[in-house]
Amino acid sequence: MSVSNTSENPSLDKNNAAVARDAPLPIEKTEKRIVQLDEMNAADRALAEQFGYQPVFKREFGYLSTFSFAFSISGLFATIATTFSYPLYAGGSASAVWCWLISGAGCMCIAASVAELVSAYPTSGGLYFTVSRLAPPRWVPSISWLTGWINLLGQIAGVASSEYGSAQMLLAAVSMGRDFEWVPTTGLTIGVMAALTVLCGILNSLPTGWMEKMTRSYVIFHLLVLVSCCIALLVKTEDKHDAKYVFTNVEPDSGWTPTGFSFLFGFLSVSWTMTDYDATAHIAEEIRDPEIKAPWAIFLAMGAVYVLGFLFNIVLCFCMGDVASILSSPMQQPVAQIFYNSLGKTGGLVYASCAFVLLQFICFTATQALARTVFAFSRDRLLPLSSVWRKVNSKTGTPLYAVWFSVFWCIAINLIGLGSYAAIEGVFNITAIALDWSYIIPVVCKLLWNRFEPGPWHMGKFSTAVNLWAVIWTVFVSVIFFFPTSRPVTGETMNYAIVFMAFILLCAMVYWFVRGKKFYVGPLKETTIQGESNGGIWESVPVETEK
Repeated sequence: MSVSNTSENPSLDKNNAAVARDAPLPIEKTEKRIVQLDEMNAADRALAEQFGYQPVFKREFGYLSTFSFAFSISGLFATIATTFSYPLYAGGSASAVWCWLISGAGCMCIAASVAELVSAYPTSGGLYFTVSRLAPPRWVPSISWLTGWINLLGQIAGVASSEYGSAQMLLAAVSMGRDFEWVPTTGLTIGVMAALTVLCGILNSLPTGWMEKMTRSYVIFHLLVLVSCCIALLVKTEDKHDAKYVFTNVEPDSGWTPTGFSFLFGFLSVSWTMTDYDATAHIAEEIRDPEIKAPWAIFLAMGAVYVLGFLFNIVLCFCMGDVASILSSPMQQPVAQIFYNSLGKTGGLVYASCAFVLLQFICFTATQALARTVFAFSRDRLLPLSSVWRKVNSKTGTPLYAVWFSVFWCIAINLIGLGSYAAIEGVFNITAIALDWSYIIPVVCKLLWNRFEPGPWHMGKFSTAVNLWAVIWTVFVSVIFFFPTSRPVTGETMNYAIVFMAFILLCAMVYWFVRGKKFYVGPLKETTIQGESNGGIWESVPVETEK
């Protein structure tokens, strides 16, 4: 006699059975295989017993590489360098400093809320999977479907915007090396972006062991670059601003009034840097003891980013010189101009190049997380052609089709930059909005229905208060991020983030009513736990593997 897995949702099991009978999408012909539970490590056994998924990845990530992965997603040095113009336009140095401090506190609440959910439900599906355990059965299909699609939009936009920023930084270094006699065109920037995205796809096609080794080295390199850059700027900048200027000078250049409202657009820099917390969740099936290592990595990495980012912003504000001149830099990268002004051509090239390398690290890890998300969504059949995207290559142990699905859409979304640079800024904006919405939907479910069973990492009595503030903060900043960042509003200054959000929601709704509601009942079970008479074994329908 079979024993169901430890699902808290019996009706989901019945619905999953119904899917096998009634789904319009055919279930692939695969042979069931039997595996001894005692032959599996504890994390793989939990994945099969508690969540009903077949383990298909090698668990290569330990404490250091998991922390480094979580830290790398933020990019810190490089992402601040890419987005520093936003707080400068919003309100000058005071906006850069205080918006980081205020918004970072809200982001830490979101990070802690996500870490708590990841500890309880460590699967590659991430936050959309948690809905199946947090919401009542009848609400699971629609809510998890919505959460999944919004999260997918946020991750694609995140990789796309990071690759675009990486291309800008590389070309800024080239322009600096040629004494600004050459200025890159938008078409060239997009071409370089596409090449860099393909490079990330190639690296993510390597076996997981290689990716773990590359990830492990990141945090050390990043900290060395950050510390050395701060010291160099403080030592070499001759005409530094004073503390009063850095902490109190407000110079809005956005066109918005009153000044206090303009000031709020400085939140975008920190929200774009301190996001994608669930990226670590998407590699949970490649982490040893993910219920412990993943949440600690998320919380500690974001805490480090919060503190170090605040200090780095202060250093930049002391050393940036005239705001108007760096915002009008021919390199189109204010921080690269700061490096050049303070450190000279050689020093500027070194740190602009370091920023480029770090941005590529972000893209590398974010692409890995995105590919695992595509794999997990396809495993639960959220995407068209799911049987293709969920295939795992037998030689590399990675979902190659999911990797190149990710590469294609990241390039495609950036092609809109050929028509309007304002649309590219919309990609930056929608990253934070979409990702944060996909985080707070499960948090709201947790607060409303009280079905949450905590994992080893949890906040105890502080959980509800932190969750509430995470929700309130996300709603607040989302409203701000849908506004154009400057006035007067024209086709070139319009914020197209709301267009991206409306488009993906429309696509998700159309696919839901045309196909999804007919077969999707929430995350599916691939495994069935057998009774003691069979020796305590589990049986699974394998995920298709490429030969």
